[in-house]
Amino acid sequence: MLSSGKKPEVFRKLLFGLAFFHAVIQERKRFGPLGWNRPYDFNESDFEISKAQLFEFLEEYDFVPYRVIHFCTNYVHYGGRVTDDKDLRTIDVILRDYFCEPIVENPDYKFTPSGLYYAPGLVPDQCPGGSLLRGMLEYIEGLPLNADPEVFGMHANANITCELNETEAALDVMLQNQPKDGAGGGGKKKAGEKEGPKVKTRDEIVAEAATAILEKMPPAEFDVEAIQMAYPVVYHESMNTVLAQECIRYNKLTVTIKSSLVNVRKALKGLTVMSKELDEVASALAANKVPLLWEGKSYPSLKPLASYVADLLDRLSFIQGWVDKGAPAVFWISGFFFPQAFFTGTMQNYARAKGLPIDTLEFDFKYLGNTPFDKIPAKPEAGCYIRGLFLEGARFDEDKLLLADSIPKQLYSQLPVIHLEPVQYRKPTEKGIYRCPVYKILSRWGVLATTGHSSNFVMFLEVPTDKGDITNNVGIADCGYWVRAGVAAFTQLKS
Repeated sequence: MLSSGKKPEVFRKLLFGLAFFHAVIQERKRFGPLGWNRPYDFNESDFEISKAQLFEFLEEYDFVPYRVIHFCTNYVHYGGRVTDDKDLRTIDVILRDYFCEPIVENPDYKFTPSGLYYAPGLVPDQCPGGSLLRGMLEYIEGLPLNADPEVFGMHANANITCELNETEAALDVMLQNQPKDGAGGGGKKKAGEKEGPKVKTRDEIVAEAATAILEKMPPAEFDVEAIQMAYPVVYHESMNTVLAQECIRYNKLTVTIKSSLVNVRKALKGLTVMSKELDEVASALAANKVPLLWEGKSYPSLKPLASYVADLLDRLSFIQGWVDKGAPAVFWISGFFFPQAFFTGTMQNYARAKGLPIDTLEFDFKYLGNTPFDKIPAKPEAGCYIRGLFLEGARFDEDKLLLADSIPKQLYSQLPVIHLEPVQYRKPTEKGIYRCPVYKILSRWGVLATTGHSSNFVMFLEVPTDKGDITNNVGIADCGYWVRAGVAAFTQLKS
């Protein structure tokens, strides 16, 4: 088949590009959410139908129909499996590297900056025994067995992320296999042997953890009635409603946490029945995990129990500071239970103040660089300042105000304070930006909530970049360099 058809040289180049694309999107799964928001079962049937259609299109057209074969391969054969719109953007950008004019016309075209990976321009006379297949297999066998992250368009830090994910998965399995009862005997003590340190039983560990958390929790919940009187529902200040809603949500969570911990301590003393629900809470406390009972009332989080409690206390302190002192100049976006309501409230305030239809407004993004959030004295005239976002896959250069490659071994970095300014009939940015998705947690994917929002996705940020531009299928500017790298922002990390 490598020598058949009207355009055998073109077919060989594009076929190799298709095979390389198939390998890349398969292998990206090992990087977890950095590779794909959700894992997809791309298989050989996707490759075979794309190969057959590539051959047919080259036979039917007098020219090479790059857009046609790209669309059918990306959106029909492979993209038909993709359910997340950010992943659809990723697969579209990746395929552009392999179904393009340079791969055919430019003999020096490389897939990666190192120049190690490319589509070999083979002719029968230069192949062992005159076999094109043998020549292509020899080139493939000469490639490194373990590909560097650059093959996928990622930073070298992606290897660290991959290894951490594998380690956490292995440790999680080991932890699940631990016995739930006491620490176990250590054998008969020999004569003259000193008494070793006493090993705590599971019940002692659970009781201590429950007591420690209860001591840290605020003694009372937010007084929603008093807060609604101090911050009433008024036409020109939607943030009062947002504050009240946040207090109600946090109250439900803290009440659940306190009551479950009190009941677990009673159950350990035999004062109440250790139900299945309480036993799950006890098991989670022993394993330093957030109980499922809490997760049902909680904001999304991947943190272990100790970090989760510390984060919750910071959130409660942020809300309490808002109640006591009024709305802050810079909002800690990580402290919101439902940040989408905050953004809607910001937009409503501007629309009502200016007498504009809210559906004609969009946010413009301005980055304050090196300015510390606590040095900003007052909120802006229009919109809001936010802080607390983390970047994965890249960093923000606060001097140049541009996205830049990550520092080696630094997996995450902070974004500076951002000014979200509502603008009416905002013109789409034509170049120099990356449409960076913002998520609540590192797992990236989420389910569609009853409100119509994803339980994880928050919004798109337009982040300045100088890494080159692409135009997506709806005519919006973007940057393929950062799309391949899987760059995204998050309101919280795992630790």
